[in-house]
Amino acid sequence: MRQLNPRWVAGVRRVVNDCPYFQLQSMRLDGLAWGESELSIALDTKHLQPFGLVHGGVAASLVDAAAFWALYTQTPEGCGLTTVEMKLNYLSPLKSGRLLGLGKVIRLGRSLGLAESRLLDQDGNLAAHGTATLMVLPSLSLWGESDLPPKHL
Repeated sequence: MRQLNPRWVAGVRRVVNDCPYFQLQSMRLDGLAWGESELSIALDTKHLQPFGLVHGGVAASLVDAAAFWALYTQTPEGCGLTTVEMKLNYLSPLKSGRLLGLGKVIRLGRSLGLAESRLLDQDGNLAAHGTATLMVLPSLSLWGESDLPPKHL
């Protein structure tokens, strides 16, 4: 197992958390480790559908992002990812609080990766579970990647 450079992790978190979509969703990349990610959303009224529950798309976004960033820790430098398939099970409705997304790599190959995501409500209960298949794109790089320190120690 390779060790991630903490300065690289801090730089990636800064880039990701400044991303317009993450800001729109109030989503935060809180942590990265080899093959793992931790993200969160502070749920607000903007996340609710007309019945007063958190819209399923919010959970889907968090499942996708948690899987993505877990896999990203293991991709070669200079490579990006894009989701090609996702499976999601909603296990309990959400109304408010903090939603935590925990991503974990199942397997990363040369061209495809598979990761799972567990979404926990603010009480630590499993609210949703999903898997995502992502394609490795050697020519896609993170915004500002050239300004980041090396990925590995």
